[in-house]
Parts: sequence; C-alpha cells; structure tokens
Amino acid sequence: MFTGLAFLPLVFDTMVGMSKKLDKIFPKNFYWGAASASYQVEGGIENCDWAQAAREGKVPECGDACDHYHKYQGDFDIAKDLGHNATRISLEWARIEPEEGKFDKSAIEHYKKVLQYIVSKDMTPFVTLWHFTLPQWLADKGGFESPDAAEYFARYCEHVVRELGDECRHWATINEPVVFASNGYMRGNWPPFKKRFRSYEKTFKNLAKAHKLAYKRVKNLDIGCEVGIVKDNIYFHGNWNPFNKIIAACMNWWWNRRFLNKISGNFDSIGLNYYFHKKFGDKATYEKTDMGWDIYPEGLYYTIRELKQYDKPIFIAEAGIADERDIHRAEYIRDLVYWTALAVERGANVRAFMYWSLLDNFEWALGFEKRFGLIEIDYKTQKRKVRESAYVYKKICQNNGVVD
Repeated sequence: MFTGLAFLPLVFDTMVGMSKKLDKIFPKNFYWGAASASYQVEGGIENCDWAQAAREGKVPECGDACDHYHKYQGDFDIAKDLGHNATRISLEWARIEPEEGKFDKSAIEHYKKVLQYIVSKDMTPFVTLWHFTLPQWLADKGGFESPDAAEYFARYCEHVVRELGDECRHWATINEPVVFASNGYMRGNWPPFKKRFRSYEKTFKNLAKAHKLAYKRVKNLDIGCEVGIVKDNIYFHGNWNPFNKIIAACMNWWWNRRFLNKISGNFDSIGLNYYFHKKFGDKATYEKTDMGWDIYPEGLYYTIRELKQYDKPIFIAEAGIADERDIHRAEYIRDLVYWTALAVERGANVRAFMYWSLLDNFEWALGFEKRFGLIEIDYKTQKRKVRESAYVYKKICQNNGVVD
C-alpha cells in the first residue's frame, strides 16, 4: 500500500467543524516572522553559479538586489516594528568559502554581526545554511553531482556552526532539496540546466547524503543546537475518482515523503514551505497569484498534518503570495494562519510561522518581476515601503493568533 494514502482520512477530519470560530491562540512562545534568502536580497554576490549563469545570459542578473547586505539593520528594524519576534535568513556559501577549503573570516564576522543584531532586537534567528546557490568552485566540480559534494557541504556546515553557534540555536541544512534537484537537473531551467533523470536521481541522493553527514558533524559539536531540514511540500489530492486519489497518493510519496524518509532519524525539526496544491480530476477554477498559482491556503493544513508521522517540531519556514498590488495578501495571510491554527488545535506541533518574504526580492529565473514582500522595494532607489498587508500580519503577531 502506498504510504501516501495515509492523508485521505484528513479530508473528513477537516470538513468536520472547519467553519468553527477558533478561540484558541497559538502556544506561548510561538515564533512569528518572515523569511529571506541571501542571494535573493543581499546583492554583490558574483562568485556563485547563478551569477555565472547571469553573465552567460541564461538567467536574469541579480546585481545589488535589495542591498540587504548593507541595509540589514534597517530591514530588521522594520521587521521588529511589524511585531515579528523571529526571522529566517540564509547564509551565502560562496561568501564564506570563496575558494575550496578556504574560509573567509570577514564573511563569518559579517554574519555574526547580522545574527547579533537580530538578537538585539529581541528576535530569534532561524538560519538556513544553504539556499540554492553554489560557490563557483563547487559548480566547476559538478555541484551536487560530484561524488565529494556531501563532504564539501558537511565541512562547510560544521565550520559555520562552530563559528556562529553561540549566536543561533535553530539551524537548517538545505532549503527545498526537491525543488533544487528538479529545476536544475530535470526541468533544466536553473543551473546547471540539465534535463536528465539520471542526473536528478544522483543529485537527489547526494543531497540526502550531504544533509545526513552535515547533521552528524554539527550535532557532534555538542553545542545544544537544533538541526533540521526545510522541505517543500505540495498538497496532492484527488476528486471522487479512486484512480485520482491513488495518483495523488503516489505523488504525495514521490514529492513530499521520499526525501524525508531517506534522511529519517537525522533531523530535529522540519521547516515546511507551502505554495501549491494539485487536485487530480479537478475542474474548478481558482483565483490566482501573480505567479499564476492557485490561491489555496487550506492546503497548508493538510501538508502540516501529513508531517505528523515524523514526530518532530514543525515550523512554517515559507508561505506567501506574489501580489504586487497587495490585493490578496492580507486575506491570504489570515487564511494561512487560520489553517495553521486549526492544525495546532488538532495536535500538530507547530512552533513558528514565517511569511515569505520579508522583502521583495530576486525570484530566481523570473528576476525581480514578482513581488512577495511585506516590504516593497524600489530597486532604483533602494527605498523601502511597508505594504498595508504587513500591518494585518502585525496584528496577528501581536495577538499571537487569528484575527478578523
């Protein structure tokens, strides 16, 4: 029997009482914040595979992005003013290890200052060690297809946590491993632009190996930190047709569970990224985001519940909407929080909610066209403007729960 079928009873479970008014707020010490990623916001990173691909005209240039590398204090000041008590960032591997085996002390010192500033604002940092971009030296060696990639990655993670472990207790190794492997090695629209299933499978296995080795190395430092994974999960479901439900169950295993099962026993928490649902046999139409994605916030409930089998704390590492005119964002955030609250009320061990994203940013192969941010960026002037939806989210953060 496909393990993905375990999610089917959730349909009935959710329908019962789903319109009930939730009185319960979130647990005490719940983390509220927003997320960002180094290459997408920092600017000035020219020694990685994405920068090289841009020079070759294969992807848009990132350039200065939001200049967050220099403006991080002001950005986190805004986050604090918006009621956030946590924030999720990533570190740039190419800055920290610009040459194989040579670590840049100034880069470590910069990120130490960033983390210390976050803490000084009474916010808790959640740090992802790697968010898609590879140092050029590793890309030249074949990236995560290299037989030595896991060792390179574990060495990097161990070094960073040894140096910065006093500043942060919540670490994640890899962001969205299946998205990275799919876009780079099967769809071919991200570096290294391959369309080979064999390359995908090799990368998939090496990513799992890299995570497990990094997890063990970091835990052996014995500094009492949490080491998790950030996983991109989709809510797959089907209509009344049993065949469509079986397809959904298979996809649930293939996309959502396969990687987590492969690294089972080697993570302390799961960061959940939610953006998509796919209903097989569905003829319904949905409102769309600026990305053309269905607006379907209830799928977050299901993806949270599907993680129950791993019996680990969950934090929502990313959930958000591209909405340049800020028409749907406030309602979408309220709905995401509602469905998270319902999951918590029904026993899910969710510890944090991080909206994606704090700032408008570089959206990979789409460049700067799509805008997810609570904070609008004028890329010509680098001026920041807080969107109205950010103040709705502020009320949620201050209330520690659902607001009307």
